[in-house]
Amino acid sequence: MKKKEAAPAPEAPPKKDKFREYYEAILVAVIFASFVKIFIFQTYKIPTESMVGTLLVGDHLIVDKFGFRDPGNALFKTILPFRDIERGDVVVFKYPKDPGFFFVKRAIGLPGDTVSIVNKTIYVNGEALEEPYAVFADDTVFPPDPSFPDLLRLRDNQGEFRVPEGQYFVMGDNRDRSNDSRFWGFVPRSSIAGRGWIIYWSYDAPRYDPHRSMLGKGWDMISVFPNFFTKTRWERTFQWVR
Repeated sequence: MKKKEAAPAPEAPPKKDKFREYYEAILVAVIFASFVKIFIFQTYKIPTESMVGTLLVGDHLIVDKFGFRDPGNALFKTILPFRDIERGDVVVFKYPKDPGFFFVKRAIGLPGDTVSIVNKTIYVNGEALEEPYAVFADDTVFPPDPSFPDLLRLRDNQGEFRVPEGQYFVMGDNRDRSNDSRFWGFVPRSSIAGRGWIIYWSYDAPRYDPHRSMLGKGWDMISVFPNFFTKTRWERTFQWVR
């Protein structure tokens, strides 16, 4: 009687190249991070004092890009947390004069609103706006006199104007130290990236200086390591932006 031959052992699956495994894992992580940054969240660092009172130089924010995104579908609007920009929202947007820079300000005038400024008081649709968040560093009030430079005259007084459709009038909370819509106009809706959501880290950093050398900027970055624990403002960590 002829002996039966044993069935051949199944071949082991080929081993993946280690480099390929790492490459695929990194690629997936990059794609996921890019998706999150483009559609959901991004980070932003406060470089100047224009929002002092609410945000400090060196506050690092998570910006909610998802909430303001129009899904274009009525059903999605009812089941997902989409909403329009509201007065008082802290928004991050591309600076209209130079879209390479992002600014953070507070939405004051919405499309269709009438706005005026009288001796530093903001009037929206004929009523004085209550602004517990506003800070005034200078008690001087400059009159609406054309003989004064625009940076002073427009800071404290402006005649009534209407915010165009699809545009927003924004201001910094540190009213006497803010470069905002009073001086360069409205922000298009398409330029608004999202809403300041939460402070995830706050570090006592120097304010932004456009004239600072690359060496100086490099030193600022290096100095974070030895000063991380002493200059981190721990009490501001995970504060909501209001």
